[in-house]
Amino acid sequence: MAGLGVNIDHVATIRQARRTVEPDPVWAAVEAELGGADCITFHLRKDRRHISDRDARLLKQTVRGKLNMEMSLDEEIVAIARDLRPDQATLVPESREEITTEGGLDCLANADRLRAVTKALHEQNIVVSAFVDPEPSQISAARDAGCDAVELHTGNYANATGDDVGPAWEAVAEGMEVGFENGLIVHAGHGLTYENIQPIASILGFEEFNIGHSIVSRAVFVGMREAVREMKRLIDRAVLFSE
Repeated sequence: MAGLGVNIDHVATIRQARRTVEPDPVWAAVEAELGGADCITFHLRKDRRHISDRDARLLKQTVRGKLNMEMSLDEEIVAIARDLRPDQATLVPESREEITTEGGLDCLANADRLRAVTKALHEQNIVVSAFVDPEPSQISAARDAGCDAVELHTGNYANATGDDVGPAWEAVAEGMEVGFENGLIVHAGHGLTYENIQPIASILGFEEFNIGHSIVSRAVFVGMREAVREMKRLIDRAVLFSE
């Protein structure tokens, strides 16, 4: 069965709104794991606007499953990741103006830097994934840079309506096949919700789905543990009926 990675950044976003100490994303990670999360994902940004260095250190100390650090190619952040040693680093584009990550990393334009960062992270035994648009050229470029995995950006699918949904889904399905053919581990994430996850989860071959905002939003009403359980049930059912 494909695993569920829970992105706890969105808990830190709520904390940031009041610039206080709660809700604690580290506590949220514990609750997510108790609900069955297979992976905890966090994004340590250059400007530290959501997750803090303190959060990153405590997550490393307390997460019992897989810890996935989303990060830019910035030299300072790479140094922190090498010191922290999460189980996986997912390399993403980063802009100070964005509300959330917008689009995949351009692995072609950043080929040299991507290769250098991947090598530096591998030296610390960190699995490296690149967050990419589901385009064959970008997936192949991630492989050429030495990445172990790719996470396909599902934003176009998540935002599609009407007749655009089918082609967007097909692009993700093709991306999964290209990743598999390139010998990569393939993940998916961005904009996935309780309403749209099952068609994506029915594409066999994905190892992990990273979902944050929708789970945190649901947790407001049912609690983090139950919100995670509900999402895992939807994924497991979609995979089961597709096999």
